[in-house]
Amino acid sequence: MFQHTHIGSLNSFRKGSLEVFADDPKHYAFSNIFDVANLAAPFERIAVTKNHQYVTEVMKVDGRSPWFAAAHDEFALVMDGEVTFDFVVLSSMKTLSAGTEGAAQFDQDPGVGRVGTVKARRGHLVLLPAGRGYSLNAVRPAVALIQTLAGLLTQERWADICSQ
Repeated sequence: MFQHTHIGSLNSFRKGSLEVFADDPKHYAFSNIFDVANLAAPFERIAVTKNHQYVTEVMKVDGRSPWFAAAHDEFALVMDGEVTFDFVVLSSMKTLSAGTEGAAQFDQDPGVGRVGTVKARRGHLVLLPAGRGYSLNAVRPAVALIQTLAGLLTQERWADICSQ
């Protein structure tokens, strides 16, 4: 039998379902990243996976984001659309509080000099290096998954996004 893999997007996704063979479905929770992104405001960082202090956040990228930075490396995987990442050298590491986990957000460009730009499309993985400011930009709505540590910007909406 031929199996067809459907790759979702913001414009075309199915919620999905769970088929459990020898267990209770109540032991599992699942959500659809495109559904979560579709319902989110641009640039919200909504946790869709969590393992101890590590999270994967889904972000709808629509227009230019505020500036972000973290004291640790983060990774962004573009799942739909095209996203431009702009990087700057932070004016001071003091802009990141000592011991802060997760990303910090800035109202204005926190940098003293441009580092570079990366254009990424579906399937491209982008390193968001520790101690560098970054901004995301998309002409049309896009979706990115960000692997990071849970922090002040991480929103946990499990009751809203998980189905059983």
